[in-house]
Amino acid sequence: QVQLVESGGGLVQAGGSLRLSCAVSGAIATLNTIGWFRQAPGKQRELLAVASNAGSTAYMGSVKDRFIISRDNARNTVYLQMHSLMPEDTAVYVCGYKWGWAGLDHGMSYWGKGTQVTVSS
Repeated sequence: QVQLVESGGGLVQAGGSLRLSCAVSGAIATLNTIGWFRQAPGKQRELLAVASNAGSTAYMGSVKDRFIISRDNARNTVYLQMHSLMPEDTAVYVCGYKWGWAGLDHGMSYWGKGTQVTVSS
């Protein structure tokens, strides 16, 4: 079992920045991938970025120029630094975990409960 807990969400004005954290614990695989997703009301869950603990990262085009994913393997924590936030970025942001590395693969084995990000205009 792997547990993920997100934090760092909140209310921010358009143009602002936020850094989300995903703390991972449990039976963590030697090679693993953490992905950040978001889900807005009435929309499907959207993959944003993924990072392996071996240093690989990948981004979806919609956020590539504004969001940065990073990992602190010593702390088993993955971050999503978000810049130039827009009202359409408002969503619940969720992190997911999977064994191995497969790039921008939506399939995750474990999920956190999410953290709300609200961007006001």
